[in-house]
Amino acid sequence: MIVPDWMLYSWLALAGLSTLYVAWDNFVRKNPEETVMKWGWVLITLYMGPIGLALYVLSDKEPAPGTHEEFVRPLWKQGVGSTVHCVAGDATGIIAAAAITAALGLPMWLDFIVEYAAGFAFGLFIFQSLFMKDMLGGSYLGAVRGTFVPEWLSMNMMAAGMFPTMAILMMGRDMRAMEPTEPLFWVVMSVGVIVGFATAYPVNVWMVSRNMKHGLMTARPGHESRTHGHGGHGMRWNVTRPQLSAVALLTMLALALGILLPDQKVNLTLSADDVGGAVMPAGMIMTRDTPGEAMRDMAAIDPDEVSYTAPATARGDQRLRPRMVAE
Repeated sequence: MIVPDWMLYSWLALAGLSTLYVAWDNFVRKNPEETVMKWGWVLITLYMGPIGLALYVLSDKEPAPGTHEEFVRPLWKQGVGSTVHCVAGDATGIIAAAAITAALGLPMWLDFIVEYAAGFAFGLFIFQSLFMKDMLGGSYLGAVRGTFVPEWLSMNMMAAGMFPTMAILMMGRDMRAMEPTEPLFWVVMSVGVIVGFATAYPVNVWMVSRNMKHGLMTARPGHESRTHGHGGHGMRWNVTRPQLSAVALLTMLALALGILLPDQKVNLTLSADDVGGAVMPAGMIMTRDTPGEAMRDMAAIDPDEVSYTAPATARGDQRLRPRMVAE
């Protein structure tokens, strides 16, 4: 299916409007949430559009003055907050790396390695440790040590959903999705973040319930920020080593499947330069061994380059008359 540009631009516009509302509600109307989470919500909504907006309204937006503490207390909402905090940082690193690796012409399998490293690094060293340093005792290195394992578990599950989504959509019929200059690229990134958020959510709920991660917080002027009933980096982890090992193994298995399964469907050795933004004909069969040159040779006409304006006198539904042509 070729998605019309108007649909792509409509989604991007909705994402922009949703982000403006979330930013306004957090920073102008001053929703009583910690600053790092406010920025997390802004980034999540930028990437997830109306879905991010809906999650914000249903889980963190204070419904009435003085009710935020009780409103965000349920574990499912705390799990949403934990996932927002993780995905906001990880997705920022992944999307930035994806744009750079596409411009450099790196093959997709190498893209995944660079994107994983960039997402994990930005999530751990910036969004988790740096932004949470003061809440974790003021030591940056202590914050890195305290957040490394939770961030790694969450990153594995996010990548397990986001990477195959990106691979299948980018290497599908419309490979303009591999070009950062195309709106389709950014919509594919958005879809990838949505799927990655969904796959990362369960492990974040578990980590909040085991006091390994904080969830949503309440920050009011003159009062210390508080988590509500679940989680909190200042609390002692309530998890055994066998439990932690089992969850770690599951996240690594999910990540491996997230990379190996699309490798059986699409050619991960190709880069954006190899396919050249090709748009394949409907019904065209492509395998993990189809070379980029063959894709370009068999590509259909780019829809952006096709235009025809019929004259005012044009008439359809006319019977064609045969003509004899001398050879």
